[in-house]
Amino acid sequence: MSDIKVVTIADNEEYLRQVSLPVEFPDESLKRDIELLEEYCREHEVFAMAAVQLGIPKRIIYLKNTNLDMVKKIQSDSVSDEDKDYNEARILINPVIISREGLTDYWEACFSCLDNLGHVRRPYKITLEYLDINGNKHIEIFEGFEATVLSHEYDHLDGVLHMDIADEVLKMSVEEMQKFRLEHGYNIVSKTGNYEELMKKMVKKK
Repeated sequence: MSDIKVVTIADNEEYLRQVSLPVEFPDESLKRDIELLEEYCREHEVFAMAAVQLGIPKRIIYLKNTNLDMVKKIQSDSVSDEDKDYNEARILINPVIISREGLTDYWEACFSCLDNLGHVRRPYKITLEYLDINGNKHIEIFEGFEATVLSHEYDHLDGVLHMDIADEVLKMSVEEMQKFRLEHGYNIVSKTGNYEELMKKMVKKK
């Protein structure tokens, strides 16, 4: 087990709330930054990680598990030894969200936010522009649960925590969170429609 530590709201919330800087190519430390993200994510049950959470204030996101079926297996402790090594190992550098569509909600947790479980609304579909580790540009569509995970990490790059935008926040242990999220799963409100307009309608209903 490595000694890589995640930055939390308990030890340095101000650090987490900074806006991460774009990666400038060439970046001599980029390889090591990604290695640290890879190592931490392999050793912990996280969906993904933004570099700033590990003390690297750069616009880098590491996606480990955006597979909802796999997430459910982990939360119900029915994961196989083979599944335990599941890792998408996707690196997104300098991501920019071009468009958002649809609406979903999910009870989100975060290693940096400790025992705070928040009910958060996110877009169902995201069009994202990003660079790979070689600096090549890509435009890709992320849908469903992967869009939720990506949106959460994207917010980290701008110093926004899921607690800030949650409708409701509950205090729970990791074990309690797993059980609660099995009973209150990922919910698709709409797969289409303008995300901002759908959010406005949800606010009016309150």
